[in-house]
Amino acid sequence: MLNYSKLPMILLALLTVGWVGCNRMAIAAEPEPTVIATDSKQTVTESNRTIVQAAFDKWRTGQGSPFDLLLPEAEWTIVGSSPLSKTYRSKQQFIDEVITPFNQRVKSPLVPTVRGLYADADTVIIFFDGTTTALDGLPYRNTYTWYFTMKGGRVVKATAFFDTRVFDELWNRVSPPK
Repeated sequence: MLNYSKLPMILLALLTVGWVGCNRMAIAAEPEPTVIATDSKQTVTESNRTIVQAAFDKWRTGQGSPFDLLLPEAEWTIVGSSPLSKTYRSKQQFIDEVITPFNQRVKSPLVPTVRGLYADADTVIIFFDGTTTALDGLPYRNTYTWYFTMKGGRVVKATAFFDTRVFDELWNRVSPPK
């Protein structure tokens, strides 16, 4: 049964909820920058995640690589104590000094297995294992984490973490063919 003694309180509550609801509808009709920024951030986040995932999928099947996403002026930093650990100031410098000589030391391209891919706005983080076979027949296995800074669907800056000792062992053990 309805308790009529509480009816005025119930009506007041309903009117308050109705007024707040109407007020929210009026406010919602006006664009709020934070909502728009969140929606925009979500769109950029998902776009960058999809672009990088597609590049890794192509790399895994031998149809391309994430290096295709690098802008010509992109910087690539290898973190660690390797002689190759430094910041490369362009895509071409990085390809010439690291990727091409690495590929010359292995029988087939590195095959990535992505363990995690995380995106937030213009930052994409890829955690993956890479495997291949060196020219001397020994396996090369390493675990990588790359941090990409994206702009317009392209990589403008990359920072790479991996076991540089494993990398250096391959680099020093196997010479590229002449």
